[in-house]
Amino acid sequence: MLSFWAWFVLGIIVIIWVPMVALVWVVTVPFDKGRYWPGWLFRKLCVVHNWFNPLWRFRTSGVKIDDPRRPYVILSNHESFVDMLLLSHLPWEMKWLSKETVFKIPLVGWLMTMAGDVRLIRGNKESIVEAMKDCSDRLGKRTSVMLFPEGTRTRDGSLGQFKDGAFRLAIEHQVPILPMVVNGTREALQAGSWKMNVTDAEVRVMEPISTTGLTLDDVPELRERVRNIIAAELEAMRS
Repeated sequence: MLSFWAWFVLGIIVIIWVPMVALVWVVTVPFDKGRYWPGWLFRKLCVVHNWFNPLWRFRTSGVKIDDPRRPYVILSNHESFVDMLLLSHLPWEMKWLSKETVFKIPLVGWLMTMAGDVRLIRGNKESIVEAMKDCSDRLGKRTSVMLFPEGTRTRDGSLGQFKDGAFRLAIEHQVPILPMVVNGTREALQAGSWKMNVTDAEVRVMEPISTTGLTLDDVPELRERVRNIIAAELEAMRS
């Protein structure tokens, strides 16, 4: 019953949010080329939903970002679809790189499009190239982008290997990487199930990592450095 209630409330909030985000998008489009404010309002949908969801308790911790308009390539481990709801509690806007199927969710896809999120068709090389161009566009408009370097969510809780794309993007634009660690969302909503479970979940923001002066030859070392930081903090949070 609590799961049904949480899904029902989420649906109502989404319906309410579509015209609100559309209005902000129309009003701000002449001067907000990066769609920062429509995206910011869209993420608050997740905060409001959590107020009415008795099953989940979300927390944010770690480093505070002084300038929300300084662009970062934000990277996190990926435990569940719920990661996106948890990360939306952070007080700054970031554009998501999301698979095409998420954009096909009724109304949610409209919100993501108005927010300027980036669409990706997995396994399609042309789509990957286009998605990286879109991420570059967002960074150039002083908006951070959020990627899961594992490429897909974990099935067993282990941290997968990281792919190179996010690190190439950060080095090419000489923007810092902002590592984050998510813990607890895997239990909130397991893959293939609609039932929400009682959980405490947390996202912890780590110290930014500069890419100034790095070249594409440094991608492997940077990738492993970031993965080791996330892996160590994830182990600490779980213990």
